[in-house]
Amino acid sequence: MNHGILWSAIALITVLGCAAPTSPAGSQRSASDGAPQQAGRTRVVAAIIGDPYTLSATVNSAGTGGQPGVEEVERLIHSGLAIRNDRGVLTPQLAESLPTLENGQWRVQPDGRMEMTWKINPRARWHDGTPLTAADLLFTVQVGQDKELPLFRHQAYDSLEGVEAADATTVVAKWKAPYIWADDMFASTSTGRPALATPLPRHLLESTFQSDKTRFMDLPYWTEEYVGAGAYRVREWARGSHLALQAFDDYVLGRPKIDEIEVRFIPDANAMVANILANEVELVVGRGFSIDAGAELRDRWTGGKVELPLQSWIALYPQSLTPNPGIIGNVEFRRALMLALDRQEMAQTIQHGLVPIADSIFDPEDAMYRDVDPRVVKYPYDPNRATDMISRLGFVRGADGAFPIPTIEVRAAGTEGDASNKGMFVVGDYWKRVGLTTETTQIPRQRRTDLEYRANHPGFTIQRQPNDEEGMLRFHTREAPVAENNYVGDNKGRYMNAELDALIDQYFVTIPRADRAQLAGRIVEHLTSQVIPLGLFYDAAPVVIGNRLSNVIPRMVGWNAHEWQAR
Repeated sequence: MNHGILWSAIALITVLGCAAPTSPAGSQRSASDGAPQQAGRTRVVAAIIGDPYTLSATVNSAGTGGQPGVEEVERLIHSGLAIRNDRGVLTPQLAESLPTLENGQWRVQPDGRMEMTWKINPRARWHDGTPLTAADLLFTVQVGQDKELPLFRHQAYDSLEGVEAADATTVVAKWKAPYIWADDMFASTSTGRPALATPLPRHLLESTFQSDKTRFMDLPYWTEEYVGAGAYRVREWARGSHLALQAFDDYVLGRPKIDEIEVRFIPDANAMVANILANEVELVVGRGFSIDAGAELRDRWTGGKVELPLQSWIALYPQSLTPNPGIIGNVEFRRALMLALDRQEMAQTIQHGLVPIADSIFDPEDAMYRDVDPRVVKYPYDPNRATDMISRLGFVRGADGAFPIPTIEVRAAGTEGDASNKGMFVVGDYWKRVGLTTETTQIPRQRRTDLEYRANHPGFTIQRQPNDEEGMLRFHTREAPVAENNYVGDNKGRYMNAELDALIDQYFVTIPRADRAQLAGRIVEHLTSQVIPLGLFYDAAPVVIGNRLSNVIPRMVGWNAHEWQAR
């Protein structure tokens, strides 16, 4: 669930107008109550919206799943052998170096088999002081491959042949088929994909794993007794109130510069804004704010800044399998529809001018963006050209200015005030201006889980979707929701094309990045030239950073937590 939709414009105005913001935890004591900060020690008050079920993003999905902020908190208290930074580039954490094709630690055989060698930094330690060794990594894979613990199961295990320990600090992973994200194995959870074997402490978990797997995910290890290997260790967890973190002196990348971080659990966006405006909170991580709230905070809050890292995109998906009216299946018509949309104005009015228009699935902050942008077919706003293109398809405007084309429906599943819902009405209006008849439909709450209804939309559906390289998989034929697969699949427009399928399949088995970038460019060119998705604008997740803080990078918050500073 996108918790940004909890915020409506009316609620925001009400909160901003409050004269006396409430404390985040009500009558509950925070970690700092009655305990003055020691001289010379730095302390930061952060917050997330909600009350986490566990401190593991993986195990959290078994409970109240989707809780905002859990991944960001886990980045503070745990590390993998590597982590992807704000640019999507892998950087070492608990590893001495990264396996690459260039240094020979990632080897690919002519038949596609691969071998990858990881070397653990000998200084790597769990928070209880126990060295992190190859035995921990072998145990982690054992848990991930166990069918009785499906939450830890990752699709990459289908391509994994096995993992061996060469010595106490070296593991060798052998793959029976190419996997482009093999270097994410043993990495931190901030990859943007489900975690693949993020290290688990064998000395704390193996006994229960061997004796009673039914208790494995209920262990206090995942909550009050959490032991990680990250920049901060858990000193105290008060459920429903806060989490107190303390700098880990033996962190492998160096002791963090901030001594203590208190993470408060604040129930909703309204209360969060009140605390920010009262300067009770100086760092907010995780989902929870809409871009509307972020824009208001930018204008009202003087205690810091609101950053808006891009996180997804809003796009229209035309029905390709059973379009109604049938003209939607004509690529020239879809190109005309794109030219009829003033997406810059949409981004300005709906997204407060804080995000760019979306010409392709890759946003400007993505590491692949520069490589693929020259191949993107772009559609600048040109309503006159749009009407001319529709006329050249054989349609003549009537006396009322309308083309004799049946009504085009645009559906949205978001709640009122959501960017996709707002976009639905604006899209309908733009298309009416060029002589088309449109109908907008907000999908009823009771039908949002009706897969057949959602798959068989006649015209267009507008949705927020992931906008990264993995998102390209959503346009593969096997992802099309049809009767044969019980309408399960992420291909929202049900576009099926063998040429595109072949490019996507080839992309996800191509290891050298330069070769993969070439394939990504061809995929993006196909999607944009054929107007498979009609990209509108990107979306952002507001991150609140106090003036006292520095080195806090808003995209993938926490990957460099040991470098954060507080004046």
